[in-house]
Amino acid sequence: MPIRLPKIPGSQITPREVFMDRRRFMQGATAVAAGLGGLATGEAVAEQVSAKLDAPRNSAFVVKDELTPKKLATTYNNFYEFGTGKGDPAENAGPLKVRPWTVEITGAVEEPMTVGIEDLLKMQLEERVYRFRCVEAWSMVVPWVGFELNKLVSMVGPTSKAKYVKFYTAVQKDTMTGLRMPFIDFPYVEGLRIDEAMNPLTMLTLGLYGETLPNQNGAPVRLIVPWKYGFKSVKSIVRIEFTDEQPKTTWMLAGPTEYGFYSNVNPAVDHPRWSQKRERVLPGLFASRATEPFNGYAEQVASLYSGMDLKTYF
Repeated sequence: MPIRLPKIPGSQITPREVFMDRRRFMQGATAVAAGLGGLATGEAVAEQVSAKLDAPRNSAFVVKDELTPKKLATTYNNFYEFGTGKGDPAENAGPLKVRPWTVEITGAVEEPMTVGIEDLLKMQLEERVYRFRCVEAWSMVVPWVGFELNKLVSMVGPTSKAKYVKFYTAVQKDTMTGLRMPFIDFPYVEGLRIDEAMNPLTMLTLGLYGETLPNQNGAPVRLIVPWKYGFKSVKSIVRIEFTDEQPKTTWMLAGPTEYGFYSNVNPAVDHPRWSQKRERVLPGLFASRATEPFNGYAEQVASLYSGMDLKTYF
């Protein structure tokens, strides 16, 4: 029997009007590369589409640490389609074509659809300050702009067969310099269980720091799942598929002993090559903060995993 989810009020949905935006300015940035003892800097330039996003901050989401400086958050990134170095995305992602852009929604849904980025930008946006935890034991505090993924899910009406949600990222052979990487098969694929996707914390994200996403941060649309490691928050999404099978995700295939499907922040489960018990809050130089279970969001999400052995389902 189909799962009936509440529809979004019509006042919050604007009819699709796809239009072309021009990439319009060159922006200097500082590329930051990881080091054992601290941070090193270099110059980088990326061509961007940028626009202000008028989105009120949701005061229910507060992080005790100060916001990460915007320049650091936009130049210290993982985006393997543009290279493996932390500064590579800011250096190389400028040519990414982000207009026109559509997201195809397929699979076990009542109403498959293709939605344009302009439609997503017209959804009821809000800004949430989330901690963003990377598996390499560093974290940031970033004001993300977007909306709850469950709003989009409710529009397509998942059926009873929809147990998982699978996300596919863009493959642009003419702009993505890292696609020939031998240990990753592109497109980059990630997945969530349907209840994880419906959790109010899960955001479809269109911007940060009050502006549209820079290319290196996953323009024009990405996922943020704040209780999981950052690689679950896929960038530059072009397709969302609802399925009854657990997706075989990119990092599960590339490193099955190191990266599990769930990828919840869990200080009790170390990465095989480093500890996850502490983290370095950038721009800090040392791992001075104890890692919290579920990245500090246990109150909101721990019940999703009741009865599961989280050392087995890592």
